[in-house]
Amino acid sequence: MTDQQPVPIIGGTGSLGMGLALRWAKAGVPVIIGSRSAERAREAVGKLRERVPDARAEGLENPEAATRGDIVVMTVPFRSQSENLTNLREVLRPGQILVDATVPLAAAVSGKATRLLGVPQGSAAEQAQEMVPDGVTVVSALHTVSGAKLGDLDHQLDEDVPVLGDTREHKKRVADLIARIDGLRPINAGVLETARLVEGLTPLLISVNARHKTHAGIRFTELPEPKW
Repeated sequence: MTDQQPVPIIGGTGSLGMGLALRWAKAGVPVIIGSRSAERAREAVGKLRERVPDARAEGLENPEAATRGDIVVMTVPFRSQSENLTNLREVLRPGQILVDATVPLAAAVSGKATRLLGVPQGSAAEQAQEMVPDGVTVVSALHTVSGAKLGDLDHQLDEDVPVLGDTREHKKRVADLIARIDGLRPINAGVLETARLVEGLTPLLISVNARHKTHAGIRFTELPEPKW
């Protein structure tokens, strides 16, 4: 991926999506903030530029945004995942990578954010892989990173990010993008099926952070150099 390749963020007006947009924009990565509403997307870009004046950013409706980059990042709540994937089926093209950060939290159905919902496919990421068009690869990542911490540009990040997928090449491309954000270290955590375990880390972190009033992430010990 070159510096000129924009990164579309589906659901980019939310906490995680906006946080990623801010950090990537600060690192010089062009971003496209996607939303159901083009107006909301443009408003989000305006707010982004207030904080990163030289940001290369554009706001578009989700389907149009998804056509603009080889790596598409989806940061929508679980309740919106299926709807968004259905809307994107006509625009995603073979060769694209969809980075799925969805977590099937019970909060999506008025339950507790510290509980995980059962997904027939095993995980939200596997559901995404089942729904995308043939030739589109799903890589699961970014479940354990706090949108609040990303959005605070004065906060120095220092945590690991599990990256899961069935193809090493695709995982490495996503890892290289994540590593553009200072303080995030992508870790090859295995095949896509393992996403059902990693997605479960989010409600665990929510529980821990609520009790300790913080935004803790994760770190793998005794892992000096991640292998891909």
